[in-house]
Amino acid sequence: MKLTSLNEVKSIMEKHGLRFNKGYGQNFLINEAVPRRIAEECGASQESAILEIGPGIGTLSQELCKLYKKVVAVEIDTTLIPALGETMAEFDNFKVINADILKVDLAALIKEEFGDMPLTVCANLPYYITTPIIMGLLESGCRFDNITVMIQKEVALRLCAKPGDSDYGSVTASVARYGKASRLFNVSAGSFVPAPKVDSAVIRIEVDKERKYSVKDEKTMTRVIRGAFAQRRKTLVNSLSSEFSELSKEELTEAVVGASFAPDIRGEKLGITEFALVADSIYDKIQTKRGK
Repeated sequence: MKLTSLNEVKSIMEKHGLRFNKGYGQNFLINEAVPRRIAEECGASQESAILEIGPGIGTLSQELCKLYKKVVAVEIDTTLIPALGETMAEFDNFKVINADILKVDLAALIKEEFGDMPLTVCANLPYYITTPIIMGLLESGCRFDNITVMIQKEVALRLCAKPGDSDYGSVTASVARYGKASRLFNVSAGSFVPAPKVDSAVIRIEVDKERKYSVKDEKTMTRVIRGAFAQRRKTLVNSLSSEFSELSKEELTEAVVGASFAPDIRGEKLGITEFALVADSIYDKIQTKRGK
């Protein structure tokens, strides 16, 4: 069964009474080289388990099952479950769970389905919830080795940007708290049916086994990253002012300088370890002000 064949896709959809669900951002791959390459380059070993999100009719799922020990896919669209039962029937290492990945108890799912197996996430993500899914996975505390996903190219550029790049922003720094994101390859809009209006890209996030930085208070770190890009045309001090209203501009300047940075530096110039230094300095300033 060739799931990248447009005729095959139409046949399966007609047989199961399926329609492309715009609400779930469904676009099915019809370029057979793409799912194979995603599966091959997702960073997993032969003994790895794969958590797939949004398998659709199983185009990527089939390639993953050929290479890896176990694949569990989480699919929100109930109407796709019977179709997956047909397209994935030959693979005894595949299981689909009808659930919303943003609401499922990830830790419980992983413990039940994978035990202690090395685990990689591999998926073609819907554009409209790309960032919530990625951040949900990273913030879950679950032990992923890699997270390899196909997403909108514009978002991929932001996630993989370096400090100082025009695409560098709060989401870039937020992902960097957990691992290193790199772009593997681009995928043209014509590789899908229906074709989206924009191109895609496949990225891989290599999740850190240990944090690259240490910080006194994670909540302060989150506030620093959020505030640093709130007004990116302004200096870091001015941009942080709206986030840290409990500190004066003079106190924030002292905190930034105390972290060994120039008072006029911009947030877009800082990497994750530098943000940690600023966060610690601001945290100390707040604690001092509170008399602690």
